[in-house]
Amino acid sequence: MQALYGFHAVSARMRHAPDSIRELLFDANRRDRRMQQFLEKAAAAGLRPIPADEKRLTAVAGHGRHQGVVAMAEPVQITHSLYDVLDTAGAAALILVLDSITDPHNLGACLRVADGAGAHAVIAPKDRACGITPTVAKVASGAVETVPYITVTNLARTMGEIADSGVRLLGAAGEAQHTLFTVDARGPVAWVLGAEGEGLRRLTREKCDELVRIPMAGAVESLNVSVASSLCLYETVRQRSVV
Repeated sequence: MQALYGFHAVSARMRHAPDSIRELLFDANRRDRRMQQFLEKAAAAGLRPIPADEKRLTAVAGHGRHQGVVAMAEPVQITHSLYDVLDTAGAAALILVLDSITDPHNLGACLRVADGAGAHAVIAPKDRACGITPTVAKVASGAVETVPYITVTNLARTMGEIADSGVRLLGAAGEAQHTLFTVDARGPVAWVLGAEGEGLRRLTREKCDELVRIPMAGAVESLNVSVASSLCLYETVRQRSVV
């Protein structure tokens, strides 16, 4: 059982898997329009919200950043087969590969970006990476329910399998010769990004078909991984939209 909190995360679970919710708590003192709309959606999903005070909500969520909404729910598994993802995506494959992202806020933001760009999956190693936590779900604003998050034992080997399926692996690296805006990213592509500061590990880097850099004109040397992911994924979306 896991705690979900915040309007976006709980509403997404109500839309996609209402039967997984075992208990739904809401702030009985909050009577604004947003809460009313939330309660209406809960009723439409066949759920019976339980009024609770701030103390109980905070205890269940583990902190006070719950917006007055907390749900206890069973974990929901969406498709986690890389091969199913690749078969379904075909020539339109758009995948985000994350190397050593351990911060749940970064992972949640990356999942949200992946959902917005229409990515087919986010792939990460089982070790040296963040799993799906309540914080990830909150930051992802519903994307945990829609974007397959596939964890693998050996990331380098998985990247080889992705390449064998005809998907081009583009790695983001600050020292690369070509920039994000000069690389051809129109075909089936997997963007590979590492943690801010550390970048891609050696084996991950070596598995990339090409390394590209995001042009940096200011004083900072790198961008947050979720920001970098959004630029890379949406550059593919932009290029594909050009006739």
